[in-house]
Amino acid sequence: MTDNEKTGLTYRDAGVDIDAGNELVQRIKPLVRSTRRPGADGEIGGFGGLFDLKAAGFKDPVLVAANDGVGTKLKIAIDTGLHDTIGIDLVAMCVNDLVVQGAEPLFFLDYFATGRLDPVQGEAIVAGIANGCRQAGCALIGGETAEMPGLYAEKDYDLAGFAVGAAERGQLLPSASLAEGDIILGLASSGVHSNGYSLVRRIVETSGADYDAPAPFDTSRTLAAALIEPTRIYVRSILAAIRQNGGVKALAHITGGGFPENIPRVLPDTLRADIDLDAVDTPKVFRWLAQTGNVAQSEMLRTFNCGIGMILVVSAADAEAVTGILQAEGETVVTLGRILPRGEEAAVTFNGALQLA
Repeated sequence: MTDNEKTGLTYRDAGVDIDAGNELVQRIKPLVRSTRRPGADGEIGGFGGLFDLKAAGFKDPVLVAANDGVGTKLKIAIDTGLHDTIGIDLVAMCVNDLVVQGAEPLFFLDYFATGRLDPVQGEAIVAGIANGCRQAGCALIGGETAEMPGLYAEKDYDLAGFAVGAAERGQLLPSASLAEGDIILGLASSGVHSNGYSLVRRIVETSGADYDAPAPFDTSRTLAAALIEPTRIYVRSILAAIRQNGGVKALAHITGGGFPENIPRVLPDTLRADIDLDAVDTPKVFRWLAQTGNVAQSEMLRTFNCGIGMILVVSAADAEAVTGILQAEGETVVTLGRILPRGEEAAVTFNGALQLA
């Protein structure tokens, strides 16, 4: 060994541990393998992931792509050490955006950036991603892990996800058949999902609530566990409704912006969604947030899902059948309202009030 080899700086000295990265790859290989599906059966480790559309059964597909992150919900995971479900959120935010266009999610890739790579922590995060992929029926075919000391604090990390799906040509949503009198159905959320966490964390901070103490609205678990409940993945139930009935005309994933911002994205300029807020069984977590933070109903509606994570538009004739399919798939379904002419009205109008008291 030369003197330079004895005294020279290494990449590890600079804060990047290649061996830790290699260890993480070995740890997550079984997790990646667990997400295999027709069209994807390769191993990670190559320079790119492969997917065979023909093997997946598509004849004339149109590809649909989406990417997203988890936002500042990550901060709760980092501060509390609860890393095993945050990957589900990452997948959910992408694949729920694919299925609203009528596409079946096919494969997923992740980007994991951190200040210091901890293989055990990384394995927990990827385990959540693999779990989400299995729920959505898509394959985890690759990703990137970046250790960047100086850019991220040692325990901090960030996640980004990228999903690709497909639908046969001519079957994409929303449908041009949307019409006055169509029924709006809502699917219950699992909680706050992955939006509005900057406000959530501000409310927790100003209230003096303790993440490790029992949740004020659910004493069976800690506040951290309740707030980090993963985003519900609606892919299988919605695909079942689309394929078994064919009556689904439009879907909207209720993320940041809530009802007022997301529903108009799937409506023509001539129609509006008239929503009955009395029909929404507002979960206790939202009531606590509204009361503790003194948050007005209008702000709740444009920040959170308020208990409805996905909406569907169907014809009145198909509403009962679609509801039955969704319920058989495990969804809680609410009749939220109907489609009406817009005229001079806003794209989304509300009747009644959320149960926030």
